[in-house]
Amino acid sequence: MKGLFKLGTIAGISIFIHWTFALLIAFIIFINYRNGQNSVQIAWSVLFILCIFITVLLHELGHALTAKRYNIKTKDITLLPIGGIARLERLPENPSEELIVAIAGPIVNFVLAFITQLFITIPQNSEEWLVQLSGGINAHNFFLNFYIVNLTLAVFNLIPAFPMDGGRVLRALLALKLDRNTATKIAARVGQFIAVGFIFIGFFSNPFLILIGLFVIFSAQVETESVEFKNLLEGYTVRDVVMKEYQTIGADEKVKKAIAILLESEHRKFLVIQNGGLVGTLNKNQIIKALSEKGEEEFIYNVMDKSLAYIDINTPLEKVIEQVYEKKASVLIVNENDQLTGILDADNVSEFILINSIKAKQNHSNGY
Repeated sequence: MKGLFKLGTIAGISIFIHWTFALLIAFIIFINYRNGQNSVQIAWSVLFILCIFITVLLHELGHALTAKRYNIKTKDITLLPIGGIARLERLPENPSEELIVAIAGPIVNFVLAFITQLFITIPQNSEEWLVQLSGGINAHNFFLNFYIVNLTLAVFNLIPAFPMDGGRVLRALLALKLDRNTATKIAARVGQFIAVGFIFIGFFSNPFLILIGLFVIFSAQVETESVEFKNLLEGYTVRDVVMKEYQTIGADEKVKKAIAILLESEHRKFLVIQNGGLVGTLNKNQIIKALSEKGEEEFIYNVMDKSLAYIDINTPLEKVIEQVYEKKASVLIVNENDQLTGILDADNVSEFILINSIKAKQNHSNGY
């Protein structure tokens, strides 16, 4: 994601914030100023927003540190104006582990609300609530508002709908008795049913609920497709998709040599060799770009991808998907017993997934 600024590292997890957070602060200042608030009141409002984002960070750390107990690393945590995202390397496959990881975030908010409650007086009736919360954020109601926000975040996140934590909690509970795919479909349907309710209510009250409902419907579909996608890869390894026929080209050859091979054969990826050793990779897009920007007389060494990414042939396919599609390397080099066996890239993985998807649909229609 672009526009991120690193705040620091906690427990080995990089913490980022998106630049639009500054827009949110500016908006809060503008709204308060327009409503006639003085500088002290504006400062309390800004401080409150900062505390909310610290709360969101603690919520995401709850997920991340709990996942760490199950040897699941968190790539990073990103804070956005709409909330936070903890990017786990993978989701727990074990239902009980997913349940604990999913519920850890809301528990953080419940704990913060409980601690805050020890130091404040909760209003006893609607009139007291009205008095306490009037006049915006100030020194007198700061912690009461903090209590309300944490309680709201905890309850809202436990709504049984993806992408909220409650959707994952529901799936984990269902997966204790059902297979993960079926559990995901049921949880997604429940979430979409709730989303329809949000949309319906939104037409008569708060239009923002319509956006939430549409977002939940979309997220439920994405989650379902993601699980089905992983099911297609289950049980397969790199061995099932490796391309054992590959083309080599010398690093001291020129771009025109690669172009000639493109035109004369079906090879679209190359391993670049120099002095008998592998020094880089090259694909069709890089060749076309080199021709356009540097001309056909440019040497392959100057246009190749020098970042070599190796992978063992017995690696489960689902573990290499992210590496393939993030294109950290244009071509992955496949080894077996430390010997070059073939290559792997996004194209042949996509073809494998497409074929398996068609087979799965045919088996389903035939009643298998």
